[in-house]
Amino acid sequence: MSVLHSILGASKDELWEQMATDIGVEYEDRGAFGQDVLRYNSGEWEITLDTYAAGDGTSSVNYTRMRAPFVNKDGLRFKICREGLFAPIGKLLGLQDIQVGDEFFDKNFLIKGTDEEKIKLLLKSPALKKLIQAQPDINFQIRNDEGWFGASFPDGVDELYFECYGVLHEKERLKALFDMFSATLERLVLIDSAYENDPKVEL
Repeated sequence: MSVLHSILGASKDELWEQMATDIGVEYEDRGAFGQDVLRYNSGEWEITLDTYAAGDGTSSVNYTRMRAPFVNKDGLRFKICREGLFAPIGKLLGLQDIQVGDEFFDKNFLIKGTDEEKIKLLLKSPALKKLIQAQPDINFQIRNDEGWFGASFPDGVDELYFECYGVLHEKERLKALFDMFSATLERLVLIDSAYENDPKVEL
């Protein structure tokens, strides 16, 4: 072990590879020029975790993101982020502010969506709300595809999406993210907003 390694600790890739073994996800090493990926199958859905950098050409910021394409039954959209933190939530035209009737949750999170009653049903689960609350920095939403520079999805397929600043190293927080995605997808089926079908999309 090098002196630098002993001072700084394991790299993100080493930690993610170890975490894959510990919690039963697949670690995909994309080499020196690619971003490594963690993949987890939850029913018919594949949940992927990776990192990316965004910037203006002179500097960049690293983000951790999690994604899961799914067949959206009714076109539901939502976006959840913490109150007081900067998030481009106001840019989502047509989404209404929603209060779910949980005083603590409503105080700490800003929720927007296209269907108030469906969002309330989605967040009626104490277990799901607990998993959302476990993320100190959260931008959690349903969006329709990967945008200009990413993959386009077939008609009817949308994406459950999370991102936060920085590269996450904490195993328990990462495990909670996979659990949050699995729980959300299951709730979306339960409230009749998603099909359990394989969306036939690979990220």
